Amino acid sequence: MQFLLVAIVAGPLLGAAAALLPAPPGLKGKSPDQAVLRHGVVVTGVILLAAIVLALGFDHDRPSMMQATTDVSWIRALDVRIHLGVDGISLPLLVLTALLSFLCALYSYFRMPAGPSPKAFVALLLVLESGTLATFAVLDLILFFLAFETVLIPMYFLIARWGGEGRQAAAWKFILYTLLGSVVMLLGLLLVGVKAGTFDMVALAADNGRGLTTSVQVIAVLAIGLGLAVKTPMWPLHSWLPDAHTAAPTVGSVLLAGVLLKMGTYGFVRILLPVAPEGMRTFAPYLAAFAVAGIIYGSLACLALVRPGSKGDLKRLIAYSSVGHMGFVLLGIATMTPTGVNGALFANVAHGLVTGLLFFLVGAVKDRYGTADLDTLAGATGAALYGRAPRLGALLAFAAVASLGLPGLAGFWGEMLALFGAFEPAEGLSRPAFLTFMAIGAFGTLLTAAYLLLVVRRVCMGGPRPAGETPIADVQGYEFAAWTPLVALTVLAGLWPAVLLGLTDPAVQKLLAGGTR
Repeated sequence: MQFLLVAIVAGPLLGAAAALLPAPPGLKGKSPDQAVLRHGVVVTGVILLAAIVLALGFDHDRPSMMQATTDVSWIRALDVRIHLGVDGISLPLLVLTALLSFLCALYSYFRMPAGPSPKAFVALLLVLESGTLATFAVLDLILFFLAFETVLIPMYFLIARWGGEGRQAAAWKFILYTLLGSVVMLLGLLLVGVKAGTFDMVALAADNGRGLTTSVQVIAVLAIGLGLAVKTPMWPLHSWLPDAHTAAPTVGSVLLAGVLLKMGTYGFVRILLPVAPEGMRTFAPYLAAFAVAGIIYGSLACLALVRPGSKGDLKRLIAYSSVGHMGFVLLGIATMTPTGVNGALFANVAHGLVTGLLFFLVGAVKDRYGTADLDTLAGATGAALYGRAPRLGALLAFAAVASLGLPGLAGFWGEMLALFGAFEPAEGLSRPAFLTFMAIGAFGTLLTAAYLLLVVRRVCMGGPRPAGETPIADVQGYEFAAWTPLVALTVLAGLWPAVLLGLTDPAVQKLLAGGTR
């Protein structure tokens, strides 16, 4: 199993290098471009298959134990080790990354975004996948930082070279915000490693902050937390996200929302909660306050965009909705309770499934109508998807109600558990303050339902297609193949949450207890 995990992390890098080589004559198919796009599907498909095998071989009776581990010395002078492993916290995110990467490669094979050579596109997609997988698998602080940074350059080029209007400015904003956050985060990681005498995340979690003074923990949480908050993104460090999503190609938006945002919240759970508990306890009320501010801000921004006459962009609206949804994740983490942290991890996965599906669907609408402007889509001759593309309209409505947290679908459980965690926060945290945060977050769920239902009404409803108007295509075969797994998993996670919570809960209990369970 340890070799399988190494292959999952390193495989996409080897695939990226192979994508840049000339295709063998017998594999070119109709053209070299088709061959390299097919190569991307094959590589991501093999990685997804390996991730599924890893999940099936995972010892589900001991999800709190690190499994499939590799631990070899890399830089002896700094005691940096190539330490890999997965537990119940990281395994779902690893499989989610492999799944979304494969679906994006499959979608791009049939609908490659306009831009330069597909060779570079596929190579960047695979480097992005490798960096994200490594972030969820490494157990060394320095390796975590390197993997965390690996994803920035490919995402920058995906936005800048294959994006839409305003792509250059959006790409620069993305890279500057995230790099500045990363510099601060690196200082915090180095402080922890030097003061504790090790960069090993498992050893640090087992020590549970006992080797770090309270002042060191506070400084570390402030520095590392800022870097993670930018990537999450937490209000008010979110302003790069709407521009990046609006300009990015469809698959770029899916990966950005589906997996890249999870790297920030994963860092809070994997590093800050167990390594610097006293520092987290100091900042938890502030983190919760920023989280609920993000929930309300994101919802109000979406309501402003969906208002008639506002010329709101549908992709931008979904991006602002991510600010609100990630607010629930941060609120769950800030409670420092098993209930809240489990809710945060569940909401992480649910957001990846549902928002990934939403960006696929919005991209399909934009491809068909040439715009994502809500006023245009809701005009007299606008989208009216129920009458013109009923399957596409039904899927958009499904994704919207899943995103607003309808019981029985994936979006419900994470937000509910995060609010339950705020009802009874960890010892030492102010319960009145967290009850206030819970009430504000609950109000945010009402605002979320309001703007998403308005989106469905404006885009999906309307009169039938006028006589003589050119019909639009409903869901195509390749779209059905790319979207069906996300729909199925959204329903499965909503109806059977124990599948995911059974993995995360023992690992969270051990993490919060400092590895003593």
